[in-house]
Amino acid sequence: MKNTARARSVAAVVGLLFLATNFALVAEAVTCNPVELAPCLPSFTSSTPPTPQCCSKVKEQESCFCGYIKDPTLGKYINSPNTKKILKVCQVAVPKC
Repeated sequence: MKNTARARSVAAVVGLLFLATNFALVAEAVTCNPVELAPCLPSFTSSTPPTPQCCSKVKEQESCFCGYIKDPTLGKYINSPNTKKILKVCQVAVPKC
């Protein structure tokens, strides 16, 4: 009887740890929103170097770039030479989609 109760307790703890880990992973997921890159607009459209705030947003949105490239409206900005300069200055890899 004690072994059954102990096994249930262990299973419950393992289950809670699994759920907590999954919730933490979901909480860290980035919401892809190109508006978040607004601090980079001067750098996207001219030779203005990216600001620290721009670099922070680029790093935050890095996992979204392939989706942005596929968007007909955004793709021209993401594929531009200025964007490659921004990524280099911000030390973010050019996406390979």
